[in-house]
Amino acid sequence: MKLALSFVIPLYHSAETIGPLVKRIEALTIEGGHEIVLVNDGSRDGTAEVCRRLVAEAQVPIIYVEHARNYGEHNAVLSGWRQARGEHIVNLDDDGQNPPDEAVRMWAHAKTTGLDVVFGHYAVKQHSAWRNLGSWFTNRMTDWALEKPPGFYLSSFRCVTAFVAKEVAVNTGPLPYVDGLILQVTQRIGSLEVRHDERQAGASGYTLRRLVRLWLSAWINFSVLPLRLATGLGLLLAALGLIVFGVVAWLWWRDSGPSYGWGSLMAALLVFSGTQLVLLGLIGEYIGRMFLAVNQRPQSVVREVVRGGGKVGFLDQ
Repeated sequence: MKLALSFVIPLYHSAETIGPLVKRIEALTIEGGHEIVLVNDGSRDGTAEVCRRLVAEAQVPIIYVEHARNYGEHNAVLSGWRQARGEHIVNLDDDGQNPPDEAVRMWAHAKTTGLDVVFGHYAVKQHSAWRNLGSWFTNRMTDWALEKPPGFYLSSFRCVTAFVAKEVAVNTGPLPYVDGLILQVTQRIGSLEVRHDERQAGASGYTLRRLVRLWLSAWINFSVLPLRLATGLGLLLAALGLIVFGVVAWLWWRDSGPSYGWGSLMAALLVFSGTQLVLLGLIGEYIGRMFLAVNQRPQSVVREVVRGGGKVGFLDQ
């Protein structure tokens, strides 16, 4: 049965926050009906038990998807999109910082404008300084790597059409980057300023390591620009080396110039050797991702899907 709107929420250690958020979404009045898709991405707290209770008490259709282990937010989003039945789908964080009423505004904006995707952008973000810096850096990197308007803010608070979600969810790569996949499908994108509330409980699961993985996915999965930059840097260093060689030869011919010692020689070796290792590491990252894809490392493994609320109440395992 087709519904007007699906709320897809990836969960990780969300036992304290998901209950109140679901109740707020259930209280919404959506013409055409709405549903909630909860994707538990390998939480080790009481998230699974809370979600099962929410399914049992559901006032609107709820689909609970449980991953066999933790795969990452973007993998969880794609699992949720594959289960969603809404003509539009909104992604919310599990911490209550994305207000459901703002999600409805984004949905209304998407319908009015005919856009395939509407991203929420924040006048004020209720995140830590380092997390805001990481988000800013990710968006600057994607300005270079992805086909999006320069400065356009990509956020995890987004509303997409079922068409876009279906096309994006075809991807089975082990390291997906949802925004990059969206931009490969459509350029009918827009944004809407939305409110960003305080986190209701707990702490963010985004560590520096996860942000670095996100940066690598944004660049390496969707662009050969890093390889081109590596080629340019290699040519620049080679040209610099030839110039320096010419200067040394000229000084030797003139039998003039300062004496060069062990320290300057080692400094030059460290600079050039370090650059070579960085470039080799970049090439290795591309090869490693190709290796994971060729060996069919799973994007996610769904342990079970539980449905409740409305006229559904069955278990898929």
